Amino acid sequence: MMNITDLNQIKGVFKGSFLAEPPALQEKLFKVKAYVFDWDGVFNNGTKDVDGSSPFNEVDSMGVNMLRFNHYLRKNHNPVTAVITGEHNTAAFTLAKREHFHGVYYNMKNKKDALMHLCNAHHIEPLDVACFFDDILDLSIAEVCGLRIMVGCACNPLLLGLVHKNKLADYITAADGNNHALREAAELLIGLSGRYDDTIMQRVHYTEHYREYINARNIPVPVFYTLIDSKIAEQPLK
Repeated sequence: MMNITDLNQIKGVFKGSFLAEPPALQEKLFKVKAYVFDWDGVFNNGTKDVDGSSPFNEVDSMGVNMLRFNHYLRKNHNPVTAVITGEHNTAAFTLAKREHFHGVYYNMKNKKDALMHLCNAHHIEPLDVACFFDDILDLSIAEVCGLRIMVGCACNPLLLGLVHKNKLADYITAADGNNHALREAAELLIGLSGRYDDTIMQRVHYTEHYREYINARNIPVPVFYTLIDSKIAEQPLK
């Protein structure tokens, strides 16, 4: 594990805004049991195609996978992983199925309701959750999650100021959603774990431990939820 001096050196490597000091971030990380992601503006810049979808990229996808593997190395089990989005986004469904997330909540008008549903389903508390977000609709989750990573964006300085003032994030990325902010966040958290080299090199050499992780990771089949008659309900994709 990194010592305090090493942890503080991270502030010289990552150029985002630390609203929590690295030792506090590390403490929060070690309590995490679930990783929850917004979609638009986090995996992408929020631009929609003609069908209303917005893409993901392999740079961020690799970062999320390494973050999950790092969790497995530290705790010997896989974390709960989910997307909570306010939109119907087919790219989010594709990634969740390919990467075996536990769930996707879509067309969510109040994201905190989705978070509480996820927590109840997996017997965890909001303080056990690390959330990755970028905009106004996500702040109800940021108020209650244990670890909060906000994707920075130069277009909303007043919103960033509000987040600072109300302590609604622990770190705000230097990169925006169009420039791999999610990979930045994953790199930061893996670095804070004190096992960055171990995490990456085990994947490089496709070790037995990594194979155990990927086999376990690939067991879950994502469950898709949306609002039906104003209630969160499972809605299998057609």
